Amino acid sequence: MKTSVKIGIIQSGPEYLDLPKSMEKAAVLVEEAVGKGAELVVFGETWLSGYPAWLDHCPEAALWDHGPTKEVFAKMHRNSIAVPGQETGVFCGLARKHGIVIVIGVNEIVTAGIGNGTIYNSLLVIDADGRIANHHRKLMPTYTEKLLYGTGDGFGLKASDTHLGRVGGLICWEHWMPLTRQAMHNSGEHIHIALWPWVHEMHQVACRHYAFEGRCFVVGVGQIMRVKEFPGELKLPDHLKDKPGEMILKGGSCIVGPDGGYVLGPQIGNEGVFVHEIADLDRVYKERMTMDTSGHYNRNDIFDFSIDTERKDWPQRH
Repeated sequence: MKTSVKIGIIQSGPEYLDLPKSMEKAAVLVEEAVGKGAELVVFGETWLSGYPAWLDHCPEAALWDHGPTKEVFAKMHRNSIAVPGQETGVFCGLARKHGIVIVIGVNEIVTAGIGNGTIYNSLLVIDADGRIANHHRKLMPTYTEKLLYGTGDGFGLKASDTHLGRVGGLICWEHWMPLTRQAMHNSGEHIHIALWPWVHEMHQVACRHYAFEGRCFVVGVGQIMRVKEFPGELKLPDHLKDKPGEMILKGGSCIVGPDGGYVLGPQIGNEGVFVHEIADLDRVYKERMTMDTSGHYNRNDIFDFSIDTERKDWPQRH
């Protein structure tokens, strides 16, 4: 692995539920990050083409057999991507062109065979050679997300070898799943990418805990979303009707070191591309001297731990 890495955090939103415009925006943001020296460029949860924050704010969104919500779901499906597919090819090309690693959250659909009505909340790691190094589907949609997303599998529970080091990632509340964390720690991460809608206080706790427990660097990635970007098909709650510019997702991106302390403090309420250097990647090994949860601070003679890493092709929704 390298001894230092410049991280480019995209703390901005896509063009919500507009895949072509989101692709255009993503390319511009990647170029901006590269222009600032970024070697690893990261986007937030389901950045392509937008996290459904409206589920938790629009009062009728979760009603049974609600026509406007079905319309929005259909729009989400139209603006989701196949993996691999045309859109992933663009990101692979950007990674190869600039010699960078890209990590991005996407709304994923299966376009052939079974499961072609299901959307997955997915994470992609693309290496500098233009290869999709990992494709992870969120194991459990969180609370209201269960209305929209299928459940993932263990196929992507791993770190990937890149020219920067071993890079892994999880999505949102997967960071509260102890066995999921252990699976990732066992894979030997140097840099962990934690994708969130926005990194509020408890998500900051999760990032710091993960870094301390896993003895790795954690890049917490949030994004920006304003009321005016909610789907027009849905009614706004009264307290938001006259506040189109109010932030619903407020960023909060951060970088945490393997001792649990901040390398880059939370960037709350700021929109933009933030590039920050991890100056000493060897800290992951310095800190593992005292605790290594997949090594000398584990009791494999007592605990038996295995993971089903097979890709599951059938759709499951709770």
